[in-house]
Amino acid sequence: MRRILTPLVLRFRAFPQWLVAKLLLILLLTLKVFPADAALNFADRVVRFVGPKLARHQLMLTNLRNAYPEKTAAEIEKIASDAWGHMGRQTAEYVFLDKLFDFDPAKPGEGRIDVSGIPIFMELLNARRPFIVFTAHTGNFEMLPVAGAAYGLDVTVLFRPPNNPYIADMVFGFRKARMGNLVPSHAGSAFHLASQLEGGNGVGVLVDQKFSRGKPTTFFNQDVRTNPLLAKLVRQFDCDVFPARCIRLPGNRYRLEIEPRIALPFDDKGNLDVQATAQMLNDKVESWVREYPEQWLWYHDRWNIKNTLQAS
Repeated sequence: MRRILTPLVLRFRAFPQWLVAKLLLILLLTLKVFPADAALNFADRVVRFVGPKLARHQLMLTNLRNAYPEKTAAEIEKIASDAWGHMGRQTAEYVFLDKLFDFDPAKPGEGRIDVSGIPIFMELLNARRPFIVFTAHTGNFEMLPVAGAAYGLDVTVLFRPPNNPYIADMVFGFRKARMGNLVPSHAGSAFHLASQLEGGNGVGVLVDQKFSRGKPTTFFNQDVRTNPLLAKLVRQFDCDVFPARCIRLPGNRYRLEIEPRIALPFDDKGNLDVQATAQMLNDKVESWVREYPEQWLWYHDRWNIKNTLQAS
């Protein structure tokens, strides 16, 4: 009897996640029927309306108040509303990535995509050596690996799958078709990234994710733990590190920026300082977020305060 009941119970418990994933898929397929601009603008309005009614909105407001103690309540609410709007666009953009990425090096400025740092990109494309590109959850960060894959830049991207396994499979399908090599974040992912660097290829990582076992650092003057993976890979392979980001522009346009190689800190013994490197990454991301605060995922529990909110 237990052999029969156990699978049924597991399926029953998984049903809400399955249902959410199916509803999301229906929404995305429905959006794909419409022109890209209409669909993106519609998704912005819908999520801007729904987001403030969700429990995550309180986490978002708390994060914003802690990050910007000098801002008024009205300013905080404005950033939060805009952030929900960008989240809606992020969701809708999944189904239009092929159409949205229209950059033509021979006709810069004529499409939706502007690119800053083309000489750096070409250097990475032509040089056979390992490198790491890091970014954060700003703008449509998915555009960066799409750009690399479109022009043959061999970059293996580390990503964290959504908690919902059905949505995770769906998102992976969207990403895999457009972004080249993908590695889900799990216990063995570091070894996979190391093998890519050892082969002289590139690696892309998001560095603003919550990581409870990371190095003690600060972000917006608050204590956080930061993943030391990037620094450890650099220490092992002596590879260059490049910051990159995506910025949403008015009119459903985007600017992709890859910045010059950063000089990483070393300790008194000449070894790469892992903790100082983690802090340097946070400082770079913070500078990006301060420039366009509405384009970062403030509903993300970067400072691990969700349990505190629930307790109160």
